[in-house]
Amino acid sequence: MARPLRFLLLSVAVAASLAACNRDRDPANAPAAATPDANALVTPADAAAPPGYESRTPYADVKLTLPDALRSQPDLHARLYAEEVRKLRQFVEGAQGELTEAGADPDRPKYENVVAIALAAETGKLFSLKRTAFDYSGGAHPNTLSSGILWDKALKRTIGLADLFRKGADLTAVDQALCSALNTAKRARAPSEASITFDSKPFSCPRAATTAFVLAPGDATGKAAGLTFLIGPYQAGPYSEGGYEIAIPATVFRSLLATAYAGEFGGQLLKAGDVTPAFEPEPAA
Repeated sequence: MARPLRFLLLSVAVAASLAACNRDRDPANAPAAATPDANALVTPADAAAPPGYESRTPYADVKLTLPDALRSQPDLHARLYAEEVRKLRQFVEGAQGELTEAGADPDRPKYENVVAIALAAETGKLFSLKRTAFDYSGGAHPNTLSSGILWDKALKRTIGLADLFRKGADLTAVDQALCSALNTAKRARAPSEASITFDSKPFSCPRAATTAFVLAPGDATGKAAGLTFLIGPYQAGPYSEGGYEIAIPATVFRSLLATAYAGEFGGQLLKAGDVTPAFEPEPAA
């Protein structure tokens, strides 16, 4: 081999060796694993969402309770925890502002907000939670309101009542079944109260499409046997009458279900009609 060629090859080898050494010393050229990115995004599934939250201040007591079953849905778990804790912290800030404003009664009781989320039912595709919130913000009495959260496990997103049914489905049969069962429950709880209709005043029957709900379990494992509608105080009667939880069997609406969710319903309800837990009449406001 000619001398110039041997010299050229030797020079290339030395340069390559030096470059490799420089890469080891230069953080900009080091492997990505050696320099972790402090700004890397953490997905909700990777976030560590605790099972609850509690805070006590001179102005408000707040608490959040989440079910153990929620751990099976880490994306929903992290999302709910972050959202609920944000709301509770805002509640505390608001309480502090109201209770310390000029002229406020120093003997006013502090505010309270307690949120309990529980598993209502679970099917192969759906995960249904009931959210109950007890709120005292200085009024004549506290309020307890319930709402539902329905999670599609495959799509990893919340869905509503309209998603369960075919597009354009007529829910008249569901509305009528809900109104009839609600009036039956009202007669048992407050016999002196008049029946309500969709057009009665000041209280009326709610429409299914605009009423909070959860899946209702039944006797078939992994299936929902119907829907339980959550009707708050003042919606169907005076505050002293309380709220109602009315379970409607899937037989009422099975033919209206969207193809994607029709297989999630089956079996018989354990109880239909009024399934309000441990109702105790409230004193009149």
